[in-house]
This record gives sequence, C-alpha cells and structure tokens, in this order.
Amino acid sequence: MILRRSSVAPTAWLEAFDAPACLAGLDGAIKATNPAWRASIGVGGRLPADWNLYGAFNAARTAGRGVAAAHVAGAERKVLASRLTQDLLLVRVEDAGERVAVRPAVQLDAFTHDSPFGAALIAGPDPFTGEIVEVNSAMMAIAGPAARPGARLGDLIAAASLEEAPIAGPGSGPLEVKLAANPERTVHLYLTAAPAGSLVYLHEVTEQKQLQSRLAQRNRMESVGQLAGGVAHDFNNLLSAIRLRTDELLLRHSLGDPSFDSLAEIRETVERAAGVVRQLLTFSRKATLQREVIDLGAALTDTAVLLRRLVREDVALKIDYGQNLPLVRIDRSQLETAIINLVVNARDALRAKGGGQVSIKTARLDLGAARALGYAGPDNAELALLEVADDGPGIATEALAKIFEPFFTTKPLGEGTGLGLATVYGVVKQAEGWIAADSTPGEGAVFRIFLPAYVPPLAFEPAPAAQAPRPAPRDLSGVGRILFVEDEATVRGIAARLLRARGYDVIEAADGEEALALAKTHAGTIDLMISDVIMPGMDGPTLLKAARPWLGEAPVMFISGYAEAEFSELLEGEAGVSFLPKPLSIQSLAERVKAQLRPPGRAA
Repeated sequence: MILRRSSVAPTAWLEAFDAPACLAGLDGAIKATNPAWRASIGVGGRLPADWNLYGAFNAARTAGRGVAAAHVAGAERKVLASRLTQDLLLVRVEDAGERVAVRPAVQLDAFTHDSPFGAALIAGPDPFTGEIVEVNSAMMAIAGPAARPGARLGDLIAAASLEEAPIAGPGSGPLEVKLAANPERTVHLYLTAAPAGSLVYLHEVTEQKQLQSRLAQRNRMESVGQLAGGVAHDFNNLLSAIRLRTDELLLRHSLGDPSFDSLAEIRETVERAAGVVRQLLTFSRKATLQREVIDLGAALTDTAVLLRRLVREDVALKIDYGQNLPLVRIDRSQLETAIINLVVNARDALRAKGGGQVSIKTARLDLGAARALGYAGPDNAELALLEVADDGPGIATEALAKIFEPFFTTKPLGEGTGLGLATVYGVVKQAEGWIAADSTPGEGAVFRIFLPAYVPPLAFEPAPAAQAPRPAPRDLSGVGRILFVEDEATVRGIAARLLRARGYDVIEAADGEEALALAKTHAGTIDLMISDVIMPGMDGPTLLKAARPWLGEAPVMFISGYAEAEFSELLEGEAGVSFLPKPLSIQSLAERVKAQLRPPGRAA
C-alpha cells in the first residue's frame, strides 16, 4: 500500500522492527536503517549488489510486494520489499534460519512470454526438484496443464528421461527428454542459470525426430538393398554355373537313368534358390520388371481365389472392392506377390490368437486422404489404396520401426525368412509407390500400399509401337560366331561349351578389355556378342560403345542378375540390344541365341 499522510515519519517505523530493515529508493540507494540492519549488515549508502533485488523491487513497484533471496551473514535469508510511495520501498530481512522457496530475482520478459518455445523460471539449486515460479503459454501447450506455477519440472518429464537429467546443469543442453503427460512427444530441454534458480527452455522436436527416423530408415534400407543386390548378383553367377552344369548332365542322363531323379532334384533346388534371389533383387529394387497398366480391382479378383486357399478355415477373408478404382502401372506378378505376402503374414499372426479375420480393401484417394492414412511420398493428384489388415495380436512398437528390414522377422525360429515384407517394400518402391504400417499391440495390424494413379496419354498421342515377340525356335542348333564375355570363369566355360555343342563358334573373353581386343581381331566376322553387364574394369555397356565399330550391326545380348532398367540409360541410341536375366539355363540361352541369329520372319 502506498503510504498516506501520517504524523509518524517513515524513518520512525524502522525502530519497530526487530529484524534488519531499511528504507531504499528504486535505484537501491539507502535512505535510512534500523539498529538491527546496522548491526548485521553494516552502514552503507546502497543495498549490497550481490542481493539481486531487481525482480523483488519490480514486483513491489507493480504489485505492492516482492520477495527475493539473499545471503546475509553466511546464511540464505528471505528479503521482503514493500512499496511505501512511488519511489520509496521498505526492505526487511527475515529472521535467520528460515528457508522458504522464494521467487528468483528475474522475470520472464515480454519476448519470452510470446516465444514459441516453452520457458519457465524455477527456484532453488536443482531445476528438476525446484518449484516452478513462472511459465509462458508455450510451456503449458507443450508440457500440458500440469506445467503451472507451484509444480516441479521433474514431474513434467517421463521417469525414464529423468535418469539422464541429474547430469545436466545450468548452461547445458539440449537434453532430449520425453514428457510424462504424453510420452510420444519428444522435447529438447535447455538449462541456463538465473539468480536463485534456473531458467528452463523446452523445444518440441517430435516431428523432427520422426523425419530423422524415417530418413535413417530409408538410408539403412538403401544400404542393405545395395548389399542385397550385390549378394544376389554374385549368387546368380553361382546358380548359373550349377544350373548350366545340371542341364549338361541331364542331357547325358535321360528319364529312367538312375541319376536322372537326383539331377532333377538339384535343378528344382536351384529354382527355389533362384526364387530367393529374386526376392532379394525385388527388395533392392534391381529385379527385372515387366510393368503394365492394370486395373487394381481386377488384379485383386484374379488373386482372390489363391488367397482363399492360403488362409485356414479359422481365418475369415473379407475383400472390399472399392468403386471407381484408378488404373496403376506395375508388374502384375510382383503385385500378386506383394498381396500374397501380406495376407500370409496376417494369417500367421492370427495363428497365436486362434483365428480371426483378414481384411483387404481397395479405394481411390486424393492426396489429402492419403496423407491422413500415412502416405508420405511425392505429391500425386490421385492414388490407389490397397490395404491389408488383421485383428490379431498386433506388432510391438519397437518391431514396427524395423518391420520392412530384410531378414527381420517376429516369427519363431525356423518359421520365417524375414524377406516377405522386405520383398513387399521393394515391389512398392519399384512401382514408385509408398507403403505404411500401423499397429496397436493387441488390436491387430494394417499395411497400406499407395500407388500413383496412371493417367492414360491423350488420344492424339500415338502409343509406342509394341514389337511382337518372336516364337521360341524348336531347333536349338545353329551356326555363327559368338563373342562370349563373362568374368565368372565357370559360367563362361560351361555356357561356351554348351553353345559349341549346338554348332556355334564361340570366342571367350574374361573381361571388357580382352573382349575389345578380340572384337578388333575378328572385326566384321562376329555375328553376336553376349556380355555380362557388371565386370571388373570395363563394364558391358562401355564395351559395346567401344566395340561397335568392329561389331558392325551384329546384335548384342546382355546377361545380368540386375534389372535391365539399371543400365538401360547407358544404352541410349543403341540398336539390336536384348537382355537375358540370370541365372541362366541352357534352354533359355540357346533359344535366345537362336532367335537373335535367325533373320526376322524366318521360321525355325
């Protein structure tokens, strides 16, 4: 209260206080003191500078009373400032030994009050156990309504994050913590020193952490994909050697021979191994594709019969065909593989529950609706949705982040390869789509595939003319000189020997440099060049460009475990080039050689 007219002088009031008291101006100049002040603090013209009474003075000036903390005679004491007049304050020091939580001698300024970052003043030496004195609106928006004066900062932070908190002191940060009110939110906490306490800032980084996590997962998947593609390439060379050798032996041991069944079993095993390699290549997005424009609903209808055979009697399969579905451009067989893998995964998840329902849904979505369902790919006006959901036990949160990684599986040992969902991921990415997984433990899981809608070209734009495939020749023998380039000696030796047995003159080269020298030596006499794509030193496309002057118009056939799209851009402008994927078989190799060397239109 402001001092009114009185017959008692203000200086006389000081004598009534047993505790140290003085009259001071807003600038800290002392006007008068009582005996207790002079005995414990001394005689001076100004208040001690280390008391930091600015905040208390400001509160007294605006609200009539302010509180601060100060060290008096070696002990922390409570200092009260009361407004007497517009420019005169009564300053009192409480009795020694009384320790109370007092307001720090600073306040949040106007900028901090309006800042988008959470800010709070905390009393006491420990910012996590001290009392919150003042907060801004952003602090309450981030940490929840519990972030109010009188609360403790430690109560706002999740217990697991508090284990790291004690190592933090003033001037430290950022400390990444989770909030107790909403553990899914992540914040960065900064601490700075303030008089008689601490100033704490909170900056929410939940979205930033999610983006970093997705980027890290993408980089990890790309790295593993490159590794898987390299492994698949090398493994395809080994499978080619085994398959060609098996084909060669089967020519000598016909049906009825004691060795025929064993050789046939070896060939079947090679085919199964080749299927695993194709999964690896699909995951790494290096598989050979035959993309076509298809109706998503029609493709699902064609697959539904097989899907109903895959699920057991205790699993119900529900299919919801959407209306007005857009066309999509994707490899049909790969799309069927993706659907089958998702349904089989859902069926296996229901096994632990004793049964349940697998639901498949298709729909046409605009970009906004797709974003709401988890789509995070590039902007597309319209997308096709393929959703596979189950009401099984769900997927644990820690497993959900790794669910598309190759060789990661939640199935018991021996029941899963860990390639099913990784293959689905590769299929979707090769189709320029997006896949999202969502699950709540105990409530099932849902996988959503988003594919960009295909927009047909305008009617007046002529579609590229499709070249009619040549029929496979019946007679696999032939004549002609073949330059066979392959760095894997086993594959090169067996394939060359089998082609020679069919009448061809085969020149072998172990790398691009040797092949270029042979092309110069046999200039104009080579009828076909067969070359691996990936080789040490000079690769296949580079070899073709260098050797074309000596090959003339001779056709060229590339063989590789990678997809044709991986190197097709390197062959721009080249004519008479074909592709044969590995692993090779003598049947496919001989048929393609015969077709390449046979003049167009001539029957076999």
